[in-house]
Amino acid sequence: MNSPILSVRNLGKRFGLLFAARDITVSIPVQQTVGVIGANGAGKTTFINMITGHLRPTNGTIHFEGRDITGLPCRQIKGMGISRSFQVAQIFPSLTVFENMCTAAAIGRAPHTFIGHVCTPLRSRESVVEAETLLELFQIAPYRDRLAATLPQGIRKLLDIGMALAGSPRLLLLDEPTSGISIEEKFSLMQVIMSALNSRKCTVLFVEHDMDIIEGFAERVLAFYDGTVIADGTPAATLADPRVQTLISGPKVRCAVGAAAHV
Repeated sequence: MNSPILSVRNLGKRFGLLFAARDITVSIPVQQTVGVIGANGAGKTTFINMITGHLRPTNGTIHFEGRDITGLPCRQIKGMGISRSFQVAQIFPSLTVFENMCTAAAIGRAPHTFIGHVCTPLRSRESVVEAETLLELFQIAPYRDRLAATLPQGIRKLLDIGMALAGSPRLLLLDEPTSGISIEEKFSLMQVIMSALNSRKCTVLFVEHDMDIIEGFAERVLAFYDGTVIADGTPAATLADPRVQTLISGPKVRCAVGAAAHV
């Protein structure tokens, strides 16, 4: 059996007397797509922040591709092959779409040190090729010369996630990729995202509040409550769990009618 790409054991984070995360033990196989659900304050973002180095765990361990990355700084973790997007798109509003992507591609290829970032040219042949490839992959090439500040919300999301994919990470964590997107656009947006990530053979963890999106795009679902995982399984099994229905999704889980047309 292959080793998991990500292995978390007894992970916890405490702020004073408050436990934001506790007793999290999870293993993620290579190229699995995992949905992460839970109410606000359940520990989902704390979990992602610890994996990506934005928060140092109070206890427990995190292994990525067999290497202990517990408590390492986020820049070093990104250099090892873990990337993320945020709920609010992290883009440069005064640059064009192409300039944003080219910058991300250059940084993704640079040595992950301060000097490496400062000295890396933003318009090398390699970074330009990578930027053009990502624009096509995320279907935003028609917006190439638009200023990022003028983009519709859905295109901003695609640009942000495309920038996170620059540098070819093996593990990508997405924090609410469909937040702020209309119901009519959510499935088509998520289809573009997952098609792009699958083509790069990327392992994906995505936080999501829309259960139809979870049902339509996750292979596995982690349900968080009170800082820990209360259910872990297929979407059908996790969303049918009585604790999940009581504490997270509600007593009646909707059928993902829209997903069937897009998956």
